[in-house]
Amino acid sequence: MTLPQKIGPVLTVVVGIVVIWYVGAVFMNAPFQRDADQRAGRQSTTIEFIEATLAQPKPILPAPHQVAQNVFENTFLRKLSSNRSLVYHAWVTLSSTLAGFAFGTLAGILIAIGIVHVRTLDRSLMPWIIASQTVPILAVAPMVIVVLGAVNITGLIPKALISTYLSFFPVVVGMVKGLRSPELMHLDLMRTYHATRAQTFWKLRFPASVPFLFTSMKVAVAASLVGAIVGELPTGAVAGIGSKLLAGSYYSQTIDIWAALVAGSVLAALLVAIVGLAGHLVDRAMGRRPS
Repeated sequence: MTLPQKIGPVLTVVVGIVVIWYVGAVFMNAPFQRDADQRAGRQSTTIEFIEATLAQPKPILPAPHQVAQNVFENTFLRKLSSNRSLVYHAWVTLSSTLAGFAFGTLAGILIAIGIVHVRTLDRSLMPWIIASQTVPILAVAPMVIVVLGAVNITGLIPKALISTYLSFFPVVVGMVKGLRSPELMHLDLMRTYHATRAQTFWKLRFPASVPFLFTSMKVAVAASLVGAIVGELPTGAVAGIGSKLLAGSYYSQTIDIWAALVAGSVLAALLVAIVGLAGHLVDRAMGRRPS
């Protein structure tokens, strides 16, 4: 498949989303603009009315060009140390995201190894792990913040723990499936060679689980970013993407809210792409043929 064939469908979807977004912005902002025109005694043409709905300073739904302009200004035209810089806020959120992702991945791998090799853990621990993900993160985050704050643990650690809570689950599920993916014939062959459990793990189970691990890590890193942003909301953080969302909601700065959402989406896409690239490099190093 050539590059234009790959990009074409994506561009088509993007253009469709932008068109729907503009139409939605006009309809959502029209009542306020109609009321403003009546109070000012203005008689606008249809074109002028549409242009006005797409240029409101505090619209209900910002137009794509308003969000794009805000993102550009707060990314490239601000000092990195400025509290209005999206790069600065993204870095604050990224630090807790990476910490939570690292802890979650390590915990997920260790739990998966225990579940695969200890039958008791498989029967007792796995149901609780699944049940833990049914609790909404918005309910868990304030409890974590309050409990850790009571023992003077604030800052990065509470947000990292919330990210860990969200990111370890996909790693556990992916690694369990990966460690159990070798065929029974291959496991019998290892027994024929009198391989120990450690040798079977390192020579067969772990290499077979690597593709599953990186696939689950893509989900985990995105979930970790969500956890970091959610962790910033109950604390009233002054920095981070979550703080930008809070400030925008307090002062009805909807354009800033959408710009922060775009920044978070771009950051998530970059993190997933980096994990995917790392997985591709590991696959090549292991000699695995591209599918």
